[in-house]
Amino acid sequence: MNTRPSDHILIVDDDREIRELLSTYLVKNGLRVVAVPTGRHMRAALEDSGPFDLVILDLMLPGEDGLTLCRDLRTGKYKATPILMLTARSEEADRILGLEMGADDYLAKPFSARELLARIRSVMRRTRMLPPNMGSAEAARKLVFGEWQVDTVERHLLDESGTMVALSGAEYRLLRVFLDHPQKVLSRDQLLSLTQGREAELFERSIDLLVSRLRQRLRDDAREPRYLKTVRSEGYVLAAAVEARD
Repeated sequence: MNTRPSDHILIVDDDREIRELLSTYLVKNGLRVVAVPTGRHMRAALEDSGPFDLVILDLMLPGEDGLTLCRDLRTGKYKATPILMLTARSEEADRILGLEMGADDYLAKPFSARELLARIRSVMRRTRMLPPNMGSAEAARKLVFGEWQVDTVERHLLDESGTMVALSGAEYRLLRVFLDHPQKVLSRDQLLSLTQGREAELFERSIDLLVSRLRQRLRDDAREPRYLKTVRSEGYVLAAAVEARD
């Protein structure tokens, strides 16, 4: 699959040599590229040179680190832009934390430019296979469905009495996918890609278990669920309407 010439990539890495090498390689492969060294430059590029189809974000940056920038992107107007994180560290905790902060993929240095290009294509392919977003979750502090509400800043699930129900990172990501696409059937492949990124292969048989756990958090009857319904041979759907509130 060839990457479309219009794909626009933003690289944020304080290593000038890496910026230049990656920029040259990606441009040769048909992408448009802007490369900057810091979070401050990233914000300027987003405003002046965007929109971008994907952000490549180094974890170890001077000033604001990549995790902080990733979190800011995910809570701002660029929340839908895919993020591919780079790091010189390969510890599992760092990788998981990056994914928990909202990165779509994670690549440890050193890596080949060819592998990076393959990851870029994979992330954008997963992003583009989604059904159209209904827009209810855009820039909203709270998302309300049935007797539940989600605080998207604090990442809390609250019942009708205001009591917080704890969610794991994977459960929260899955719930957000449903809230971003209410009343639309989502296949298991779509749910896997959106909740696990490139880790999806490791969790290929666990999406049903994750849905089951989320149903328990929502106090949904598995035999006759009110919220997360199973669509035979197709996937799952959030049956409730979603209301966005500031």
